[in-house]
Formats: sequence, C-alpha cells, structure tokens
Amino acid sequence: MRVGLVQINSQEDRHRNVARAVELIGQAAAQGAQLIALPEYTTFLGRSEVQPQHVEAIDGETAQAFAAAAKRHNVWIHGGSLIERSGQLHKNYNTSLVFNPNGERVAMYRKIHLFDVDIAPGSYRESDSLIPGEDIVTTDINGVRLGLTICFDVRFPELYRTLALAGAKIIAVPAAFTAFTGKDHWEVLLRARAIENQCYIIAPAQWGEHPVGRMCYGRSMIINPWGTVIAQAADGEGVVVANLDMTDLERIRTAVPSLANRRPSVYAQ
Repeated sequence: MRVGLVQINSQEDRHRNVARAVELIGQAAAQGAQLIALPEYTTFLGRSEVQPQHVEAIDGETAQAFAAAAKRHNVWIHGGSLIERSGQLHKNYNTSLVFNPNGERVAMYRKIHLFDVDIAPGSYRESDSLIPGEDIVTTDINGVRLGLTICFDVRFPELYRTLALAGAKIIAVPAAFTAFTGKDHWEVLLRARAIENQCYIIAPAQWGEHPVGRMCYGRSMIINPWGTVIAQAADGEGVVVANLDMTDLERIRTAVPSLANRRPSVYAQ
C-alpha cells in the first residue's frame, strides 16, 4: 500500500484550510498514494473564542469536500480531524473521518484522550471545549486493518495495544504536536508505538505558527514495524509518500513474536 501524508499549517479560515488540504491531497494522489492522511485540526487551529464558528456536523461541508476528493482521485482519505458538533452547549468532539474511493464515509473516531497540560508557553485545556470519545475504532483499507487515534492519544500505549490486538497493521496518528514537546517526544513516542505493536505508524502533522503564538512541530512521518522512519516531511507545508509492505510486517512479527508471546493472565493480577 502506498500512503501519503499531508503536512499543513491550518489557521482560522476553515474554507482556506480545507481548500489547501484538498490541493495537497491532489499532490499526494499524483505521487501514487492510495491512502492519504491529513493532520489533527485540519479545518481550524486558532483562538478558542473563534472556534465555535467552525464547528461542523460530520456530514457537513468539510466531509463533503473530502468525500468528493476521495472519489475524484480514487483514493482513501483519512481527514485528520475536524471539530464535530455535539449538541451540548460549548462542548464538541475532535473527530476523524475516513472515506473510501467511492466517497463514502467508512469510519469515525472521536479523540479519547484530551490534551490538558501545563507546558510552555502556557496551559492547554482541550476539555474546556471538547468532550472525550468513548469508542476504539478500526476500519479496513483494501483488506488491511487501520487503527484510529489522534495526537495526545500517542502517550497512552494501552490504546495502541488494544488496536493491535484488534488486528490493526497500520495506526494513524494525526497531530498538532507542540514544538516544545515535539522536539523531544514526537519521534520517540511514535517509534515506540510502532515497535511494541509491530505495526506501521502514519503520523501527519500540523507545522509552523498558529494564532496566539502556538507553534506546531511538524515532521510528519511514516514508521515501519521495526521502528525505522521510512519517510519524514521537511519544515513547511507539503506531502510525503512511502510504500507499506505487509509481507515485511508479517516477517517482523514472526522473527520477534512479542505480540504472540504476551501473557495476559499475569498482567491481570
């Protein structure tokens, strides 16, 4: 499977952000990508007081644009994430949508672990405006199981092990990782999740400066089940593409059978 990652710098203009994402989807498709993945908060990344203007239904304008792009290019699209209307006052979901080459939505995942931290340059409280998801989600892409996560989820290995045990051979990690944590943790965490679960990690990321001084790390990357980075984006907007070899994945799982050698009866004590 050939996978393309879109690295973008989303701002407060949702229509501009989606148009740019669709443009970059076209670039990845032109390089032969069969599955194209976008970053977290593709539709909007800006001030909290502006965010309510960009909340959408899961079948809204953004979903329609990505569905049309999937059909136009005959590709699978992982739409990164958008801010999904929940029906609760001042609280919404951070949601990933996946579309097949017919433009049909085949999966939806709501971010389970919300980014509530105190780090430079200040505090982040996703729970002030978001509701955590409750469902662990996988979907099949041309017969290969894809597990869905978003950004801060990467710090919770139990989620990734659950996805691997559910059959995931690829796990998506769309992100808006801060530059402060990204320089030390981004690659380390992604490679760890790939190694311990012996799966491909595809991690499209936001890059650059966003309103109120937020800086995102970028460095979108694809990592193989051995933990090797096989593709990585440079600074700036753009796409990166690589081939995923499921035969190689099975070889690694056979050579180092860590998933097969688990002892759940011991862990439960």
